[in-house]
Amino acid sequence: MTAKFRPTRRATLAGLSALALTGHHASAQTPKKGGTLTFLITNEPNTLMSGTTTATTALTVSAKITEGLLEYDYDIKPRPQLATEWTISPDGLTYTFKLRPNVKFHDGKPFTSADVAFSIEMLKKVHPRGRNTFANVAEIKTPDPLTAIVVLSKPAPFLIKALTAAESPMVPKHIYEGTDPVTNPNGNAPIGTGPYKFKEWVRGSHVLYERNPNYWNPDLPRIDQMVIKFMPDPGARSVAFENGSGDIGYRTPVALADLDRLKKLPNLVFETDGTSYSYNVSLLQFNLDSQYFKHLKVRQAVAHCIDRALLIKTVMYGYGTACYSPIAPGLKDFHFSTPNPYPLDFKKAEQLLDEAGFPRGANKIRFKIPMDYNPIGDDGRKTCEFMRATLSRVGITVEVRAQDLPAFAKRIYTDRDFDCTYNGHSNLMDPTVGVQRVYWSKNFKKGVPFSNGSNYNNPKVDKLLEDASVENDPVKRKAMFVEFQKIIMDEVPDISLFQPLYLTIKNKRVHEDSLTADGVESNMANVWLAS
Repeated sequence: MTAKFRPTRRATLAGLSALALTGHHASAQTPKKGGTLTFLITNEPNTLMSGTTTATTALTVSAKITEGLLEYDYDIKPRPQLATEWTISPDGLTYTFKLRPNVKFHDGKPFTSADVAFSIEMLKKVHPRGRNTFANVAEIKTPDPLTAIVVLSKPAPFLIKALTAAESPMVPKHIYEGTDPVTNPNGNAPIGTGPYKFKEWVRGSHVLYERNPNYWNPDLPRIDQMVIKFMPDPGARSVAFENGSGDIGYRTPVALADLDRLKKLPNLVFETDGTSYSYNVSLLQFNLDSQYFKHLKVRQAVAHCIDRALLIKTVMYGYGTACYSPIAPGLKDFHFSTPNPYPLDFKKAEQLLDEAGFPRGANKIRFKIPMDYNPIGDDGRKTCEFMRATLSRVGITVEVRAQDLPAFAKRIYTDRDFDCTYNGHSNLMDPTVGVQRVYWSKNFKKGVPFSNGSNYNNPKVDKLLEDASVENDPVKRKAMFVEFQKIIMDEVPDISLFQPLYLTIKNKRVHEDSLTADGVESNMANVWLAS
């Protein structure tokens, strides 16, 4: 039978607003119009359009301007956004999307199927995860301006879940055609179909978005402005929430040590709604070309030094779940739950390091390495300091090395000037979309951030990942991912540490901000502010 979605008449007429308000998260109060929402984020993005990157800060800002074909409820069930109807052929090879009529880009040009075709082809070429997501796309037909037909060479059972605004943005063909998407000026002053229009980007300070008066849903958005403020200092973010100068932030936007104190304040709300679209795994990632970590026994030795329970308690203040495999525990349909294959054992670690040819020297030190960390979150430096202390017990000296996000990405993914890094990878709603990119040898692409940074290459793993990406039988597909996880845990190209528990913090005047699985990474068209 052909899979099909056809919205009710109410959904067709009222669009996103009616659909979003059917969830349990909808406010019982009457929404109000007007006001300015101040959104706090940890770091300044390097682009305002997420079609070329998976950096968290870019995802946050992009979807307000550049929308996707679909949005998803908390259970990852698709709902209309720029597409109002869709059908999937019985063989899983043809996806037909009916597009919302009378949608215009912010410059007045109409949104059509030609933009859909161009966007998907662009994502397939330049997006770190899009290369996997759309790998099987053979052709995109556009029989009329409001119909896009995606034809696959092989099934892609995950594809219908991968079409959010932040993950797969629909960009204007007339702006991007004939240019390099990475350097196109639209990344600095984006034009999209979204509820908000770009106003200004004050470097080092903020991005300002204004209400789009010509949005396809005339009832939305509800606020006049959204200020996305860059605030690298977690202490400053805590103060902003305390004094009301910050309205909302996500991925636990304050120092974890401040949470207990902030939870006592009557003006703040803490929630986990809108986090089911993407579970993260925080991990140590090795450069397999390193003179030290090219040796399996050295990587195994490091694995035997890690006390995850202590790490989660001291660094994450308990806001995390121990993880030993490359697929997050939150992805219950795919996660391989197994005891730690490398239990805490410093004596075993010492033995492995000796066998690898790195004995202790006269100063008791085996070797010295820098350890870099992804600066997007506030836990990176603390985790590296934790590792510095624990690895010193087996004679490995760690120098914690800090840099901003662009410098970090360049060092790891372009220059490959590192030995070991603390990083985080979004698994998203399916391992083919979020996990494959990190371990697939074909995704070792210098200059592409958050790809296969280790330069891991195992033909058996490649085949398992590729076979799983086209397998429609869920039982067979899970078995492939379980075998993949076993190999990764055995060969240790990286060491999964924990799945963070992320909180959204907001002022109690903020309503209807996280109505979808991707929460505030959505377009936030429904958000409103009480007096």
